[in-house]
This record gives sequence, C-alpha cells and structure tokens, in this order.
Amino acid sequence: MESQFDYKEYPEELFEKASKEDRDSDRIRRPSIKYWPDVWRRLKQNKLAMVGLIIIILMIMMAWVGPLINGYSYYEQHYDSMNQHPNSVHWFGTDELGRDLFTRVWYGARYSLFIGIFATVIDVTIGVIYGGVAGMASARVDGVMMRIAEVIYAIPYLLVVILLSVVFSTQGSGTSMFVIILALSLTSWIPMAILVRGQVLQLKETEYSLAAESLGASKGWILRRHIIPNTLGPILVNVTLSIPRAIFAEATLGFLSLGLQAPKSSLGTLANDGLAGLAVGRSYQIVIPAIFISLIMFAFNVLGDGLRDALDPRLRK
Repeated sequence: MESQFDYKEYPEELFEKASKEDRDSDRIRRPSIKYWPDVWRRLKQNKLAMVGLIIIILMIMMAWVGPLINGYSYYEQHYDSMNQHPNSVHWFGTDELGRDLFTRVWYGARYSLFIGIFATVIDVTIGVIYGGVAGMASARVDGVMMRIAEVIYAIPYLLVVILLSVVFSTQGSGTSMFVIILALSLTSWIPMAILVRGQVLQLKETEYSLAAESLGASKGWILRRHIIPNTLGPILVNVTLSIPRAIFAEATLGFLSLGLQAPKSSLGTLANDGLAGLAVGRSYQIVIPAIFISLIMFAFNVLGDGLRDALDPRLRK
C-alpha cells in the first residue's frame, strides 16, 4: 500500500520558497566536453607544449618556403663567396664551396623532418600491427613473436646502416634517403610493438572486450573497434617522442658521414661539413645546424610531455 503525502496536513509556516541560489545549485555548471576536445583544451593550457607546437609548425613551413626566400639554390656554388660569415647577403654565411647556408639549412631541415616523420610512420604501422597481433594471440605465439622482436632489437641500427650503405654503394646508388629510412625502420619499431602489446594485454581483459567476445565478435574485430582506439593516447605520445629520436639518429648518421650524399644534405651532414671550420674561426658552419637540431628536439620533446599530461585522465579537472 503506497503512502500519500498530503501537504495540507502541515501548516504553511513550515514551508519556505526556494531561493534562486538553491534553484541554481543543481544546474550543470559547464557543458559536458568530449574526450579529444578536452585533451586539446588541457594541451592549450600547457604553455611550454604550445611553444613546442608553434616551433614545429614554423619549422615545417620554413622547410618548404625557406629555400625560396633569398633566391639561392642548395647546390649553387660561388667561389668568390667562399667561407663568408653571416652578412646581409648570405644571412647564415656560406660554406667552403660558396653555397648559401641559409638555403642549405632549410633544405637540411626538410630532409631531416621528412626522414624523421616518415620513419616514425613506418615504425608506428609495423609496431601497432605486430604488438596488437602478439597481444591478442595465444601465450605460445606471443612468446615466439616477442623473442623474435628482441633478437631484431638487439641489432644496432648503425650496423644495419653500414651494411645497407655498403650494399647500395656497390650498386652505385650510395646512401640515399630511402636507405636511411629503411635502416631506421628495421629496428626502431620494436618499442612501439612492446607498448601496444602491453596495452592490448591489459585491455583485452576489460568488461567491454569480454562482452564483445561473448557475443561472438572475432579477436580482429575487438582489436580494431575496441582495443586500438583505446590505446591512441600512449601511441600518440610515443609518436611525438619517436620523431625526435629518428631525427637525432639521422643527424648522427650524417655527422658520421653515413647520411645523404652531396649535394643533398640534412642537418647532420651540414654539422659534419662545418666541423672542419671549427678550428679556423668558422664556427657558425657547425653552430647554426646544431641550433636547428636542438630546436627540433626541444619542440618535439616538450610537445610529447604536454600531450602525455593532457591524455592522462588522472590529471583531468
């Protein structure tokens, strides 16, 4: 039997009209924000990360526009303008062959960024597929796949580059951008695969994955529709940190004369070319490329740190 509340049994003095503040207390203070807009909102609050993002955007823009500004090509030689310090005509100076360093630095930044980004895209693609399959497979298959990955990861990428350089040099093609990307991609996808595998092992035991499996969904469908989308946060953070590692690895190869062949150049090969001028008062030839390498490394690292904080749900306010 339901009880009926009869307000007429109580005197009116016991009732008080609710104030505007009380009526507004249950009102939603701000509209609900979806996950990715909220990530972007929190990323914008990180000033250092936004500085890194602005530097990256400017670098990419200048890598394509910069060589066209002063009218010099990256291979154009002027023997009457050799080893000039920065001046009003050659803003970054010239090298030992009279080539304009302003143009060559931006061309080098273009090659370095392209190699770093393209190698990272390959790493992410292979790592996500390999790690996802290993995480969803049986324990025996997972063990075999990870042992193979560990053997490949134990091979130094520098040794791979040297071997590939020797092979392609015997064919007369030298060390090209394709060779460098291939050498970096052969071993650097392993950390991404390990990261994705760990995320898959954790997420495949969640309620929504088990519910989808109980309803007859295949492992591939669960991986594509549920698990991989929920690992995008760690994957994106790893991408922003993998790009500067690839750029630095390419710069190291260029500094060791294992990079692009002349007249093409990356920031690493420019630093290697400028090393000889350090002892004779032409330090600008190595300092300027080194500054650009440092700026790119700084920008991607602070952006990666900011993105990691923005994607962390525990820091959400």
